[in-house]
Amino acid sequence: MNRRIPMIIAAAVALTLTGCSSSGAPAGMPPSLEHVHGIAADPRGTDLFVATHNGIFTVTPAGEVSGPIGGHDFDAMGFTVSDETLYASGHPGSQTPVELGEPNLGLIRSEDYGQSWSPMSLTGTTDFHLLTAGPDGVLYGIASSQVDLLISTDGGREWTRGASLEAVDLVATDVGVYAAAEEGLLLSVDQGATFSRVEVAPTLYTLDARSDGSLVGVDTDGNVWTQNASGTWESTERVEGAAQAFSAVDDDRIILVDERGVVEITSEGSTVLSPAR
Repeated sequence: MNRRIPMIIAAAVALTLTGCSSSGAPAGMPPSLEHVHGIAADPRGTDLFVATHNGIFTVTPAGEVSGPIGGHDFDAMGFTVSDETLYASGHPGSQTPVELGEPNLGLIRSEDYGQSWSPMSLTGTTDFHLLTAGPDGVLYGIASSQVDLLISTDGGREWTRGASLEAVDLVATDVGVYAAAEEGLLLSVDQGATFSRVEVAPTLYTLDARSDGSLVGVDTDGNVWTQNASGTWESTERVEGAAQAFSAVDDDRIILVDERGVVEITSEGSTVLSPAR
């Protein structure tokens, strides 16, 4: 095993599984994206949702940042989009309604693209730091206080326990549930009940899937990897520092956040959409 793996996985866990603090943007300044936890494509068009310590923001293709959406300033430690529905978890902000939960949000849901949120389950008790939705709408999450995978087949109302695993990222495809872990890339084909190692794969600390089910991710040396239709892997770009968040927003684009800011990667190379500041 590469001796750097535990150290870098630990750093990724620290980014994913610990709280964060921020003073926010000064009055009159454009909003800044601090402590980014997740990225997803807005299903209505070309904008991005960016989940941060200070709420969920939007980033346009031109790099314009606005938000937090609806004025909601909660710490979105977990975030995913399923069809037209947004799901989030984390901790309340100073303006978060009490009914959404404290000190933890449990699972909350938005049917209007983040303008308003409703509590779904585990209110006040659970802080999902890993949260993903499969193509069939099944939700998978791991809370900060445990290593058991939690699974919901009814939009987050009820949860069942799956396998115990120390993962730093999750993604669900038609094939099954993939987990990025210290021992390598893991796959469950029984809806999260058991996992086995995928032998021919880089050791990734962040992970996502394109619409065709092929995987993309960043390895523990900072290389961006893509999987082709035959299952083989190719290294393309490199990140600068650690990737705070990572998403295959469509079949041609990867979006990540690293020391440069919000970065778009295509077959033509990388472009900084919104610089860090």
